[in-house]
Amino acid sequence: MMLLRHGRVIDPAARTDEVCDVLIRDGRIAEIGEALVAPEGAEIVDATGLIVGPGFIDLHSHTHSIAGHRLQAMDGVTTALDLEAGVAPIARAYERAAAEGRPLNYGFSASWGVARAATLVGLEPNGTFLQGLGVLDDPEWQRSSSPVELNSWLSFLEDELADGALGIGILLGYAPRSDPAEYLATAALAARAGVPTYTHVRELVEADPHTPIDGSLEVVRAAAETGAHMHHCHVNSTSRRHVDRVLGMLDDSRRDGAPVTLETYPYGAGSTGIGAFFLAPERLSAWGITPHDIVMVETGERVRDARELAALRAADPGMLCVVHFLDEEQSTDAALIRRSLAFPDAIVASDAMPIIWPGEHGFVSESTRWPLPPGARSHPRNAGTFAKSLRLMVRETGAWDWVEAFRRCSYLPARVLDSASASATRKGRLGVGADADIVVLDPRTITDRATYADPTRPSVGVRHLLVAGERVVRDGEIVADAFPGRQVRGTPR
Repeated sequence: MMLLRHGRVIDPAARTDEVCDVLIRDGRIAEIGEALVAPEGAEIVDATGLIVGPGFIDLHSHTHSIAGHRLQAMDGVTTALDLEAGVAPIARAYERAAAEGRPLNYGFSASWGVARAATLVGLEPNGTFLQGLGVLDDPEWQRSSSPVELNSWLSFLEDELADGALGIGILLGYAPRSDPAEYLATAALAARAGVPTYTHVRELVEADPHTPIDGSLEVVRAAAETGAHMHHCHVNSTSRRHVDRVLGMLDDSRRDGAPVTLETYPYGAGSTGIGAFFLAPERLSAWGITPHDIVMVETGERVRDARELAALRAADPGMLCVVHFLDEEQSTDAALIRRSLAFPDAIVASDAMPIIWPGEHGFVSESTRWPLPPGARSHPRNAGTFAKSLRLMVRETGAWDWVEAFRRCSYLPARVLDSASASATRKGRLGVGADADIVVLDPRTITDRATYADPTRPSVGVRHLLVAGERVVRDGEIVADAFPGRQVRGTPR
């Protein structure tokens, strides 16, 4: 048992913000009130001057590792889910995470990309995220499906939903010339199963006049035509300087009653495999960037020219890179980032990527050491997405109050999951009976420290972090032997 004493307790579900005590018992919130009597044996934590709220729920995290979870814990995250890409088979991914132990709660969607690759190019799914990066540049994976092939990979997705996938993750931006009818068929499957889809949209019409359909319009159309809950992933990075147009369209669709949600993150750079369709040398001008705006994660070096970019893509399409599409130092670009965050009900999600280190036999993607070993390479959004969002939107601009901040980071992402998982109803809120996934943070000091040059520098200001009532962060430091993370699994369909 634990009693959090005298904290500023925020429940975004009830929109309450008051100083009181929180009693935790058996992994749940047992009581909330003023001057609670500590039961015998309860640990008492003084939260005076600190905010106590539901831990942040990241709907979009590809960091399937202990190291990655620890960085996210220092950023206030208690649940890290890979829903945009998903994995397959999910049973293997869940088994691996459970066997290794995880500091944070974890879960996965059914992978549209792997389902298609298994059918179209014979990929043998192994339950990892990195596997899918290796086929990014394969034109056979990117093509449209025959009716037989379509039925085959839709059946694959149905089996994954029956096994507890949290919806369907759709990497449409990596196969953007595929038949839009396939996307509608996937949305219809999700609607029948009563689960969301999570889409990395295909190119916008401004970037690709030859696109079969504008990527964001396609999400809106699928929601209207099938009734499926369509979640638009990282609207900032796929919309770039056209984000105002896209946000306006999404707003109109939601006013019309379409079940559309969206997420964003507070950076002007993305990260992916170098073989992605939209990073082909001839495609970069549509993004308003050049090869020099791409930084290879392994070396930290910028790509020199189109010739080197083509060579890198041919050598290993899954090599991780960082792509600078907005200049965060320019006021107009920084304003675009803030407008994405400020958009009504926009959810904060990191798109956290794997962390890699140079090892004896090449790069490795896991370390159980803390602090992390030197030389770690990735994108700063792994370590700083939520703290940076709080810094920008609460501390610096006042665009959000603290109740709204917890709505964006905890409550709203949990509600995306409600139709997929019965356990989601206990998350994203701070009421009696809710899961004791709790962040205790200092509102005066919470901030990000990760940079593009030092991407794994942990955020500061998270004083305590509880997952299922067990501390993962104590007094601002990781608890090295804490692995309380639990599966967040969909209700079998």
